[in-house]
Amino acid sequence: MPGDIITLLTDFGTADSYVAEVKAALLSQPHGATLVDITHEVPPGDVRAGQYILSRVWHRFPTGTVHFVVVDPGVGTSRRALAAEADDHYFVAPDNGLLSPLPETARFVELPVPLSASPTFHARDVFAPAAAQLAIGTALTHLGKSITDPHRSQLPAPRVDGLTVVGEVIYVDRFGSLVSNIAGERVAPGVRIKVVGTDVGALRRTYGDVEPGQLLAYVGSGGSVEVAVRGGSAARLLGVGVGAEVRA
Repeated sequence: MPGDIITLLTDFGTADSYVAEVKAALLSQPHGATLVDITHEVPPGDVRAGQYILSRVWHRFPTGTVHFVVVDPGVGTSRRALAAEADDHYFVAPDNGLLSPLPETARFVELPVPLSASPTFHARDVFAPAAAQLAIGTALTHLGKSITDPHRSQLPAPRVDGLTVVGEVIYVDRFGSLVSNIAGERVAPGVRIKVVGTDVGALRRTYGDVEPGQLLAYVGSGGSVEVAVRGGSAARLLGVGVGAEVRA
């Protein structure tokens, strides 16, 4: 059963009223849930960034948590609105790949879109009411029609080129750190990491292992190889971003 937490992950920012309007809709039901902001700083319309962040955090919350996930460049179009359940967690999101990190055992329903819903603000008028209903224990199947074909767009996977693992940057955090899709355990001891041909060196343990301003590679808290600059931005220093090749 749903518990006492609703998380929010959006690209709305905090300069406007959008987050507050969503929270007002969530709080319209007497569920007593705690609202937890994961982030509202996903780059506008960047579904893949939202997908990556969701993949890192949803399973770290207690079972029963309801996750409100809205990065929705197709709002108001024929894309479906979804609610889902996976491993005793609950989700509402547009059907654009945001929920791709969920396991294959996840269950999905298509949410109805009321005629009164603003065609540019389904977050407030469709997803928030559904999340509030989940928080008070409404069954998933009572919210909409079951579907078996949600849109899935998995993050890119690394490949092997001889003895080298070839991946790419899949996310850039606010510090300018380059997050790759190469799992740390796939990197042999002593192997040097390269980003678009720039030799970053072998894996380090943490930022303090290099001098300020120096590049370093390490296994980040999400378990994958990352490249950063101590006290600076690797993205700015190297002039690269999402999609840049990483070799290990």
